[in-house]
Amino acid sequence: MARRRGLRVRPGRLRLNAASRAVRPGDLAGWLAYLETLHPKSIAMGLDRVRTVLARLDARIDGPVVTVAGTNGKGSTCAMLEAILRAAGYRTGLYTSPHLMRYNERVRLDGREAGDAALIEALGIVEDARTSVAPAVPLTYFEFGTLAALQLFARGSPDVLVLETGLGGRLDAVNVVDADVAIVTSVDLDHCELLGDTREAIGGEKAGIFRAGRPAICGDADPPRSLVDAAARIGARLVVAGRDFAAIAEGTQWRYRGPGGDRYGLPHPALRGTYQLGNAACAIAAIDALRDRLPVSAGALRAGLVGVELPGRFQVLPGRPTRVLDVAHNPQAARALAECLASMGYHPRTHAVFGMLADKDIDGVIAAVRDRIDRWFVAPLPGPRGASAETLAAALARAGVPAAQVRAGPDIASAWRSACDAAGEADRIVAFGSFLTVAAALAADR
Repeated sequence: MARRRGLRVRPGRLRLNAASRAVRPGDLAGWLAYLETLHPKSIAMGLDRVRTVLARLDARIDGPVVTVAGTNGKGSTCAMLEAILRAAGYRTGLYTSPHLMRYNERVRLDGREAGDAALIEALGIVEDARTSVAPAVPLTYFEFGTLAALQLFARGSPDVLVLETGLGGRLDAVNVVDADVAIVTSVDLDHCELLGDTREAIGGEKAGIFRAGRPAICGDADPPRSLVDAAARIGARLVVAGRDFAAIAEGTQWRYRGPGGDRYGLPHPALRGTYQLGNAACAIAAIDALRDRLPVSAGALRAGLVGVELPGRFQVLPGRPTRVLDVAHNPQAARALAECLASMGYHPRTHAVFGMLADKDIDGVIAAVRDRIDRWFVAPLPGPRGASAETLAAALARAGVPAAQVRAGPDIASAWRSACDAAGEADRIVAFGSFLTVAAALAADR
């Protein structure tokens, strides 16, 4: 598709039909509820709907764009990119999903979340475009939100835009924007019903964000052949972790090696977990790829790594007992969580507050962490996709966890309070399995 520059939206050019003049929701919560009614499916892969509405917005993108995909690690990589680029003095736009506590978290301009009024205005402009012809384009919740985010970035004119894909890559709504630099952080099994049930199938989908002649960064040291072949087929400039760039731990610091040269004496990212070095290396590889347009000093790089924040990624809350929040919701992420738990100091017992979506690999997640957990507090998640407490308990039984170590609750907040009541001061509580699990636990802890 042709390169879109600018994202300047001219809603006055739209011809509005009766649907667009209907009564609109009065607040952001009402708008978000309305978005859920526009398409019969919560997830509908494809770019045609988004392209149709985007064309009617007369939207173009100005400045470099970094698009980030991956089974795990993309949120952390996006957060590090934002922190480093802002430390270098650039005005950033950041679009991520899902959110933890507020929808506003998904859209950030110069480090600040979009306000309700700005989001409502952008959603209204997208609605005008969506309904400017009959029949109106049936956008999904994510597609509508992505277009609204692009509209907000048009008004905000960031120096650089960082976009996180929602699911996959090739057919994700974010992929209507051509990336100047594309990152695939990792490739593993997740969303298999939509992306395929092998790493080869999933790798090909994620490689769909690559663009001809532009840098393509793969943070997976063992990339699927489908990803490598896709880059070669279109002529993307592929660099692969371990082969072309690397993060090398050196005591309390680490070193980055890459095509742009080595960077020594780097501080560990403020995000916990040794696996975050791989995400940091992806971020630095992208920054190096943009160095002619957006130079970043060594001091800004260090400041960004030290100052980065991202709730829910092995987040340790202050106080006792030790309380850990992690959004791990697939086996690869759960293995990383288990490694992080193993690296912590001694705790007599570990209590898990556990909730997952039913369409995730519940058995695989349990297998990855079960040896690190002494007692399980399971609870259902809201919505039709939420796994019931009975489903989680049955999966734990299949994994060999004794029934005496499992307690079911009506919701995550109740499970969190029960775990806190059961834990001794030296114990550890970990809430994981979904963004919804972490959000509910965080709310209950306040």
